Amino acid sequence: MKKLLLWSVLAAFVTLVSGCTNTVNGIQEDSSEAWHGTKRVIHEATAED
Repeated sequence: MKKLLLWSVLAAFVTLVSGCTNTVNGIQEDSSEAWHGTKRVIHEATAED
Protein backbone atom coordinates (compact mmCIF):
# COMPACT_ATOMS: atom_id res chain seq x y z
CA MET A 1 0.00 0.00 0.00
CA LYS A 2 2.85 2.37 0.80
CA LYS A 3 4.46 1.70 -2.59
CA LEU A 4 1.23 2.58 -4.39
CA LEU A 5 0.97 5.82 -2.43
CA LEU A 6 4.61 6.64 -3.14
CA TRP A 7 4.20 6.03 -6.89
CA SER A 8 1.01 8.09 -6.96
CA VAL A 9 2.70 11.02 -5.23
CA LEU A 10 5.72 10.72 -7.53
CA ALA A 11 3.50 10.69 -10.64
CA ALA A 12 1.58 13.75 -9.41
CA PHE A 13 4.83 15.59 -8.68
CA VAL A 14 6.28 14.83 -12.14
CA THR A 15 3.06 15.99 -13.80
CA LEU A 16 3.06 19.21 -11.78
CA VAL A 17 6.71 19.98 -12.52
CA SER A 18 6.34 19.36 -16.26
CA GLY A 19 3.26 21.60 -16.35
CA CYS A 20 5.10 24.39 -14.53
CA THR A 21 8.03 24.08 -16.93
CA ASN A 22 5.74 24.49 -19.92
CA THR A 23 4.13 27.54 -18.33
CA VAL A 24 7.47 29.20 -17.65
CA ASN A 25 8.65 28.51 -21.21
CA GLY A 26 5.44 30.00 -22.58
CA ILE A 27 5.87 33.13 -20.48
CA GLN A 28 9.46 33.52 -21.67
CA GLU A 29 8.44 33.15 -25.31
CA ASP A 30 5.57 35.64 -24.97
CA SER A 31 7.81 38.16 -23.21
CA SER A 32 10.48 37.82 -25.86
CA GLU A 33 7.97 38.32 -28.67
CA ALA A 34 6.50 41.38 -26.94
CA TRP A 35 9.97 42.87 -26.40
CA HIS A 36 11.05 42.39 -30.00
CA GLY A 37 7.75 43.75 -31.29
CA THR A 38 8.06 46.83 -29.10
CA LYS A 39 11.63 47.44 -30.25
CA ARG A 40 10.55 47.16 -33.89
CA VAL A 41 7.61 49.56 -33.47
CA ILE A 42 9.73 52.13 -31.63
CA HIS A 43 12.44 51.88 -34.27
CA GLU A 44 9.91 52.38 -37.06
CA ALA A 45 8.28 55.32 -35.25
CA THR A 46 11.57 57.11 -34.61
CA ALA A 47 13.34 56.29 -37.88
CA GLU A 48 14.08 59.27 -40.03
CA ASP A 49 12.79 59.10 -43.58
